[in-house]
Amino acid sequence: MTTLRLEMNEKLFLKNPQDTELGRKIIRHAIAMIDQLGLEAFTFKKLSDEIASTEASIYRYFENKHKLLVYLIAWYWNWLEYRIDFETNHLSTATEKLNIAIHFICKRQSFDKSFPSVDEEALQRIIINESEKTYLTKQVDTDNEDGLFWGYKSLCHKIASMVKEINPSYPYPYALMSTCLQAAHQQIFFSEHLPSLTEIAENREYMYDQNSRFLLDMITKTIQN
Repeated sequence: MTTLRLEMNEKLFLKNPQDTELGRKIIRHAIAMIDQLGLEAFTFKKLSDEIASTEASIYRYFENKHKLLVYLIAWYWNWLEYRIDFETNHLSTATEKLNIAIHFICKRQSFDKSFPSVDEEALQRIIINESEKTYLTKQVDTDNEDGLFWGYKSLCHKIASMVKEINPSYPYPYALMSTCLQAAHQQIFFSEHLPSLTEIAENREYMYDQNSRFLLDMITKTIQN
């Protein structure tokens, strides 16, 4: 089995967790704990107890738990873009690529053996429940200047380029795709917690496919009009 590595912005961490066994352990267990506890209840003290290490060792990799969350979310967007490139590089039309991209963004993710330190299924749940906390902060402008949201923006621009290829005269490709990327996870959250806000059914057997159909319908009709 080939183990792959995603290149990450160096300002996301103090020490690259991909470089050491301890760093990879921090990532693996942090994902499991944030998924289980939520960001508010998660602490580096609890993480250090879980991995039989010290809080100081974790602080060598990440300044605080917010920066750790930003790293995890950024990793997920980079991984999604990598997988979309892989799934669409043999396709010839922008419409085909857009359909596959939206399907992959919306699908219920599963473990990717090429990245053994990351549980993508659990990380997707963190995206659904916690991702907005990465930029709804007072330091969002500084974080943006440091390029911490580049993974999200790069993915948005990639799919927006498909929209522009399908309909070059459509005036809002970036606004449309940033809205859809947010809705891809927000609608799942609404379905699970605030069901009166969505028609997406709270049934994990098909809620992700239903969400994909909804977004593709919205995108297609918007571009055509």
